[in-house]
Amino acid sequence: MNKAERIKRMKVPTVDPALAKRLPPGQVLTERFPILHEGEVPVYDMNEWTLRVFGEVDREVTLTYQQIMDMPQSTVTRDIHCVTRWSRFDNAFTGVRFRDFMQAIGVTPKSSYVMLHGDQGYTTNLPLSDLDREDVLLAHSLDGEPLTDKHGWPLRLVVPHLYFWKSVKWLRGFEFIDENKPGFWEQNGFHINGDPFLEERFSGEALPIPEDEWEKKEFD
Repeated sequence: MNKAERIKRMKVPTVDPALAKRLPPGQVLTERFPILHEGEVPVYDMNEWTLRVFGEVDREVTLTYQQIMDMPQSTVTRDIHCVTRWSRFDNAFTGVRFRDFMQAIGVTPKSSYVMLHGDQGYTTNLPLSDLDREDVLLAHSLDGEPLTDKHGWPLRLVVPHLYFWKSVKWLRGFEFIDENKPGFWEQNGFHINGDPFLEERFSGEALPIPEDEWEKKEFD
């Protein structure tokens, strides 16, 4: 049974009406930060670490970590929501806004879709319009401290308006593509878009039922 099927079989909690405007349907609020990912946590030599921008662009770029840290830095405080049912409020992520990143590298996209690449072969898809928002960050810190290895250090994407599987850990590349092709989880039963307030958890399913597996995971 794959992850999407397991989630569908679990019970659905009731959202506190007092939190309904901030807490999407079917979510549970937690102050902890569950650790969920596929594969092993990468170990980096930061002298060799790079981030690529490639595909349907006017020119391809490969950047060092220091080049990204030299870009304008911003802190954005947002709620985050995981498809496995947990939500965490008021997370202060620090990093480079995607808009500022694109302006800094001077690359012109020739397509409207992006495949995001993380280490361990992870991918997820997004329309460029979901990245081109004021609160989407290439983040290196959370609540004033560097991200832990298990939460995506040295760099993770933060796309707070979508389920958190879209916020790629261990970010290594933006590949501009000519159509909205599914990434790793999207090929394994998860929704192509992932809007938590619309409960876009699964592909082809009208009744999304989440899991409580996250409660058994490691936390920071």
